[in-house]
Amino acid sequence: MINLAVIEIKDVIKYLVRITIVIAIVVGLTRYFFSMKTENVNSKINSDALLYCLDTVIPNIKEIHKKDKVISKNEKKIEPLKMTLGVELGMINHLTKKEDTKDNNTDQNNNTTNEQVANQLTEELEEAKVGVKTEVLETNVPEKFTDTYKKVKIRNETDIKLTEETLTPNVEMNMKDIYIYHTHACESYTQSKKYKYEASGNFRTLNKERSVIRVGTELEKYMTEYGYNVTHDMTLFDYPSYNDSYDRSYDSVSKFLKDNEETEIFLDIHRDAIGDSTYAPTVKIGDEYAAQLMFVLGSEGGGNEHPNWKDNLKLAIKIQEKAEEMYPGLFKPIILRNSRYNQQLARGASIIEVGATGNTLDQCLVSMKYLSKVLSEALK
Repeated sequence: MINLAVIEIKDVIKYLVRITIVIAIVVGLTRYFFSMKTENVNSKINSDALLYCLDTVIPNIKEIHKKDKVISKNEKKIEPLKMTLGVELGMINHLTKKEDTKDNNTDQNNNTTNEQVANQLTEELEEAKVGVKTEVLETNVPEKFTDTYKKVKIRNETDIKLTEETLTPNVEMNMKDIYIYHTHACESYTQSKKYKYEASGNFRTLNKERSVIRVGTELEKYMTEYGYNVTHDMTLFDYPSYNDSYDRSYDSVSKFLKDNEETEIFLDIHRDAIGDSTYAPTVKIGDEYAAQLMFVLGSEGGGNEHPNWKDNLKLAIKIQEKAEEMYPGLFKPIILRNSRYNQQLARGASIIEVGATGNTLDQCLVSMKYLSKVLSEALK
């Protein structure tokens, strides 16, 4: 009886491919180390040597290598295992490209730095005009207030009685250093033709160029032009978790103050939380439409220690009094509440809500042009 071994062509091909790869690696390593030995003048490690050998022995890898060279210019790592699998399973490359694109988009949203955002905002700043007609547009939310100081309106939601002394804006502090941050940094607006974004929730986005962070950047640019020293913290304190965002911003402000005790003005830039897309508080200034602004201030009314609440309120009144003089209606009535909002940390701390969900980012950027003009006058 004769014993015959049956060998399938497919198995032979697999075996030959493996042998070829092994030979290619051995040859490549040999050439690589030989080149290092003979080229003493230039001892720099040639990271392409192995890939060059593979290109020569296995033609299909050459094309993939060319593509990876293009990717490497964008700081992508060449992964030989993916290359080898790509020869036999082309679909892996297709799926990997999709994942890489998705990861890139996420990284751009979450890891955008102050410098990157500033470099991308190349529009020339236009100084706000003064002496122009101002008109507040009607909304479906009525204006409410309980107290006034001259033309400044205050909505007191505490049980604290506001005396004339409390409201008089006779406050002195360091006006040249400003710290801008965003406890609810992912808050965003109604999308416009110019400013579209990928939402991460209800009027929320991780894109720092489309959220309230972009509004803060605009204010930073204007105030810097006016000669102020501005620090802009772009940390996403409300991501990935919205809960305890004030605890996280508290830690950040406290850390900053340890090395910058002279800074007293802290502006926490928000957006009105009303989740109604039809609510868009707007003021027309000249021919431009700007989102209305609103100070939200804390107090000791909730029983917690807050030694700075009166100074916080006085500074807000000082700024809003100047705004009423220059652009009547730019600000809605100041709201005074029992919560502290971390404002116990500094004498010039406040929340400024810029617009609401119905406003567009376009309108909010216009607001920063006029707010910066007001601040440049009020903080002299």
